[in-house]
Amino acid sequence: MNVLISGGCKNGKTAFAQDIAVKLSKNGQRYYVATMLPYDDEDRARIARHIDERAGMGFQTLEQPRDIAGCLTEENKSGAFLIDSVTALLVNEMYPDMRMEGADPAAAERCRAGLLNITKEAGNAVFVSDYIYSDAIRYDAFTENYRASLAMLDRSLASVCDTVIELCAGNVIFHKGGIDL
Repeated sequence: MNVLISGGCKNGKTAFAQDIAVKLSKNGQRYYVATMLPYDDEDRARIARHIDERAGMGFQTLEQPRDIAGCLTEENKSGAFLIDSVTALLVNEMYPDMRMEGADPAAAERCRAGLLNITKEAGNAVFVSDYIYSDAIRYDAFTENYRASLAMLDRSLASVCDTVIELCAGNVIFHKGGIDL
């Protein structure tokens, strides 16, 4: 089963996704695919909090900030994968030298191909993404390019995932499919 979870930043998507990945694994192998590269102390604190939150849940952490399909091996494909997050993955692929200028024009398509490969190859996958592209504000070209690319990735995942969930203000909204919570 493939599940996409989207919603606003810092609203519990990761903890919610962890619970779903545990249920999908049925006591099998669980992989937390960490995509975030820390840029500052806030990022490092967030990563530490996520590590603490999943302690004792049986996840093996796979650091995969780029080339997302690289987390798959012949030995682990039957496991449950939690990819956290599509948002960070796209930043890493678009700006590989960590300078926020000159976006790699092939990055979004590379991410899309890798993510869709996981939906086909992994036993179960839960994808976490941030819903940052729906407001009416017009941003600079840099931000609009990133938002449009993330929206494309989320649409691609939503089209192939069995379940699509939005977390909003503490509410769980099913847009497609379902899962026993």
